Amino acid sequence: MSSSLFSDAVLAWYDQHGRKDLPWQHAMTPYRVWVSEIMLQQTQVATVIPYFERFMQALPDVGALAAATPDEVLHLWTGLGYYSRARNLHKSAQRVVEDYAGDFPRDLEQLVSLPGIGRSTAGAIASLSMGLRAPILDGNVKRVLARYHAVAGWPGEKAVHDRLWLIAERYTPHSRVHHYTQAMMDLGATLCTRSKPSCLVCPLQSGCEARMLGQPTQYPHAKPRKQIPVRQCLMPLLMNPDGDVWLQRRPDSGLWGGLWCPPQLDDQLQLQSLLAQQGWEAEEPQLLEPLRHTFSHFHLDIQPLLVRVTAGHGVAEAGQVWYNLRQPSRLGLAAPVKKLLSRAELTI
Repeated sequence: MSSSLFSDAVLAWYDQHGRKDLPWQHAMTPYRVWVSEIMLQQTQVATVIPYFERFMQALPDVGALAAATPDEVLHLWTGLGYYSRARNLHKSAQRVVEDYAGDFPRDLEQLVSLPGIGRSTAGAIASLSMGLRAPILDGNVKRVLARYHAVAGWPGEKAVHDRLWLIAERYTPHSRVHHYTQAMMDLGATLCTRSKPSCLVCPLQSGCEARMLGQPTQYPHAKPRKQIPVRQCLMPLLMNPDGDVWLQRRPDSGLWGGLWCPPQLDDQLQLQSLLAQQGWEAEEPQLLEPLRHTFSHFHLDIQPLLVRVTAGHGVAEAGQVWYNLRQPSRLGLAAPVKKLLSRAELTI
């Protein structure tokens, strides 16, 4: 199938079946498309929609995001995971305001130069909100193209990745590029799905090599599996007489960067050292139900401890806070920390 026939088939399908009522498709701007694209990385549309709507209500434009505090941004992001995405979103907004007077650049290289914006995200912003001819290659599009041409190998390998970009460039049309881009994402999300592709109603079925081979789910090839290591930690919920829990702000880089968490310790000796350092007396630690949190590259087994301490009433140094469980402040919290704080609230 020629490139024009390919794009024509995709656009004809989009006109009948494409998604046209997603929240970021209303009053479409580069800002709204950008935030949605960052949220949709490694996250499904149904999960993203309420986060996106809440984010837009609080921070409706790039100027509002640039002016927000890191805690406000991380608070709105809490639950989406991959918090470096939120930190980069904030940095990029500040760059757009400072370097481009609040207008997103219409140049792909300038878009890619912004923190957290890769080639595919830049292509989505440019094509969807600016009408520029720019290919994309998100997970859904990789799957469609890898199956259509039976591209062997894992897309994370450079040779495979580069070939898929060439194919994406070839098929991207010069007109209606915003509809084509949305259509390709929709095809991967609704028909050309990972486990049960709907080949019989796919507009590309006649030329799909993976379908002809009878092996659509074999493409793209999966990432080579590695055993995921397991790490352990103690996480004491240090509670003062008012029922507030002591949290520390983590460094901007690394695990849960910039978020507020209880101390993450190796053993009870470190807990005793922390208590002595703060000058707090404490009751016998109470074991709470363990919690496993899975990151992309390891499992973290958390053993939470409820530790009632003699401590101040809301007095904390920089980078520390007594977190009021009944009237919580708007802080960025990792999802497992939110769970642990909910358990702690039940003990008050």
